[in-house]
Amino acid sequence: MNAILFDANECVGCKACVYACTSENELPDSDEDRLSDRRFTVLEEIDEDEEWYLRRMCMHCVDPSCASACPVGALKKTDLGPVVYDFDKCIGCRYCMVACPFNIPRYEWDSMTPRVRKCQMCRERVAEGKSTACAEACPTGATKFGERSALIAEAWQRIDSAPDAYARHVYGEKEAGGTCVLIIGPQGVMDALNPNIPDGPLPHRTWFVLSQIPAAVAVVGAGLVGVNWIIQRRMKLGDVTTTETREPTEGGAS
Repeated sequence: MNAILFDANECVGCKACVYACTSENELPDSDEDRLSDRRFTVLEEIDEDEEWYLRRMCMHCVDPSCASACPVGALKKTDLGPVVYDFDKCIGCRYCMVACPFNIPRYEWDSMTPRVRKCQMCRERVAEGKSTACAEACPTGATKFGERSALIAEAWQRIDSAPDAYARHVYGEKEAGGTCVLIIGPQGVMDALNPNIPDGPLPHRTWFVLSQIPAAVAVVGAGLVGVNWIIQRRMKLGDVTTTETREPTEGGAS
């Protein structure tokens, strides 16, 4: 299983990863400094004096709660590592947004055909055996792509070789049951990460909560189906009335 290792001690804040992601995913140019439907990764400045930066992006959980919460399988975990999204299956319920412990998925609220948007870890590139665009573009090696177990071993090696520069923690090794985005760095950067993510997998927890929703959804859904039927019925009756009105006129004209 592939993963990404981000080392905050190596990051110089150049945003090459952000620009590479924008280009690879054909996203519009934007100055947004927060994750959105037009920005799949951002570089957050943690300490201006220390020049510490932190990448924010989908964590690509080993056992993703977003995928388990999706009732139609629009999100799934692939064997290669990425958690990917299929728009053709999506029904717009946005359960994934509620289920994600890292608050990552974003929705295209302004679109007539809205999609859930997030990093997909360059799924096409990874399938071809290539590195992610962000890792390939990083000039310092702060973002590295590779096999997850090997990156975890490398992360601990870096920590052990410079204990004063790193917190003794590989974020993502155990959080949420493990993720395919791993983060290491000084304590100040690690403190900016969510400390409330439990170590175990979350799907069974999120599903318990979300399983209480379908009853309400069913009622609302039935109402929407009824409204849709009424609208369609009126449209059909309108077409019939229009046709009946036109026929005598056309006959009189002939």
